[in-house]
This record gives sequence, C-alpha cells and structure tokens, in this order.
Amino acid sequence: MKLIKEINEAIWREFNSYEQVRYYISKWHEDNYDQNGFNDYYWENFKIVENESKKINLLATLNSMDGTTLLKVAIDLGVDTPDFIPSIPTFKNEVKSEYITAYDTFQKAYKQIESDPSLAIGLANSALESIIKEILKDNRISSKISGRETLYKLTLIIVKEFNLTDPQQPNEIKTIGSSLIAIGQAIEILRSDKTNFHGKTTGDYLITDTIFAYFLINSVATVGLFINSYYKTKYPKRQDQQVQSEESEDNLPF
Repeated sequence: MKLIKEINEAIWREFNSYEQVRYYISKWHEDNYDQNGFNDYYWENFKIVENESKKINLLATLNSMDGTTLLKVAIDLGVDTPDFIPSIPTFKNEVKSEYITAYDTFQKAYKQIESDPSLAIGLANSALESIIKEILKDNRISSKISGRETLYKLTLIIVKEFNLTDPQQPNEIKTIGSSLIAIGQAIEILRSDKTNFHGKTTGDYLITDTIFAYFLINSVATVGLFINSYYKTKYPKRQDQQVQSEESEDNLPF
C-alpha cells in the first residue's frame, strides 16, 4: 500500500492531466481483446478503473495491479523499492550530494533494469568507476590516475590505498579486499563481454534477464556504499572543505 501511494504521487507529479495519466497507464496494460469476438474468455493483467465521468481512477487502477507490474512501474518512475532492493535508496542518498555524475548515471541504470538489462549493467559499471575516480582525486591519496583506467584497475588501486590486502591484515580482511577486486573485475567483464557496450556479433551471449541486472546493480550499490564509507572514515573531510560546503548551502543574502 505504501508503494502504491508513492507511485500514485509520482505519476501525478510527472503527468499533469487525466489524459496523459491514462496514456501512461495504458502502456503497462495487456489484454487478449479480439474485436472479432473469437476469444472464449477475456483476460487482462490489471483493470483500468474509471470514475463516473469516465476519467481514470488512478489509485483504484494501481490497486488492481499485481506486484511485478507495480515494481516495473516504480522503477520506470524512479520510485525507490527498499523492500525489494534495500541498498539502493541508501546508496542514492549517499552519492546524491557528493558524486553528481555517478548519481545521475546510477539513476539511469536503475530505470533501465526492466526495459534494457544490458544497458543497466553498463551504466552501473560507469557509476562505480565515477565514484572511485572522484575519491582518488583526493590529494591525500598517493596513487595518481590518468582518467583512462577501467573499473578493475581502479578497484585494484583503491583496495591498495585502503590497505585491505596488506600482509599484516587478518586473513578475513584480506579475503574481503581480494573479493572486492574480483567483483570489480567481474562487473567490468560483464559490461565488456555480455552487454551492448562493446559491439556484439550473432551468437555472442548478451544479458537479457532482469534478475542479473538486479543482482549486479545491488552489488554495485553495496560496494559503492562500503568504499565511500571507508573513504570518509580514513580521509575525513578537512575543516576548510567543511566550511566551504556549509557556505555553498547557505543561499541567504545576509
């Protein structure tokens, strides 16, 4: 019910007339209507409910949708679905103010999960790259990058900077550090070899199943949250940065 309420509000914010709302909802509607009357029974995936004046009753229509359709509509509108992919809302809130490019790219990836899983994976890869590149710009970090590094190389650099695989670390920490590197490499390989980001030929495997897009994007959010949290702990914001940030938020003329 909470998700239905949020979708209802998002649709009315996006579309400013009953007619446009009806067009949008119709895009999700499926039925087996046959104008020649050859079907033995009528089927539809949800009911478009109308009020007395024949205008769409959006709230009642949304309540007639199944959970899968509601989820697809929510993702298309950019409505958070924390019960399904819980790390996504937290991740977006974390990066929204500090990594604008990564946030915009991740938003696009999130919206493409259902319609184009291949594109969603490629964009998620780019979002994680952007976050790591932004962190590595900190002049307190010794490693310097050219800007052309791929996700795998960037992950290697930042894991080393965070000392996660140093010999003196407990074996469990080193294992987690190595796993982060493996995740970065796997995401990059998926983007390069299993999506449309690099040209494909007939017979090449292409990811089309949305479950893999959900899996990868949730993984990107989890890794991104950890990297950003560790960075802020190891390299806390300096006083001059804090003052500058506060001044930029104060738009008062006095």
